Amino acid sequence: MASDAARVADVRAWLSKAALDLRAATHEISAPAEALWGDIMFHAQQAAEKAMKAFLVSRDVPFRKTHNLEELGQRCAVLDPTLVAFVDETVPLTDYAWTFRYPAEADEPLQQEAEQALETARRFYDPILNRVHPEARP
Repeated sequence: MASDAARVADVRAWLSKAALDLRAATHEISAPAEALWGDIMFHAQQAAEKAMKAFLVSRDVPFRKTHNLEELGQRCAVLDPTLVAFVDETVPLTDYAWTFRYPAEADEPLQQEAEQALETARRFYDPILNRVHPEARP
């Protein structure tokens, strides 16, 4: 088991990376040229995934390497049932870890889809911040 200080640092690191993904997606949406909607969706998925992992680390719960938000989210919801609705809303972002990242996977998404994905990730990230120790917040 990690020491409390090490765990706090690890949680902060995961949340900082999640915040960077949110920031990258937000920057991309506001870019003066045409935004890369698929990239925004990728960053939304990554932000949600890293927030889930931060929450699990905060509770000293191990997890395997995965991008599957359903798997990670279920583990979060077992620890805190008040997260169930947030997890359910976030699970569809799972596919954005690879969709739009490789040739022939899917057509470029619409702006509305990307904006919705980013909003979903934000709605998950914020409650996670409220559920971790204040010292672990970036």
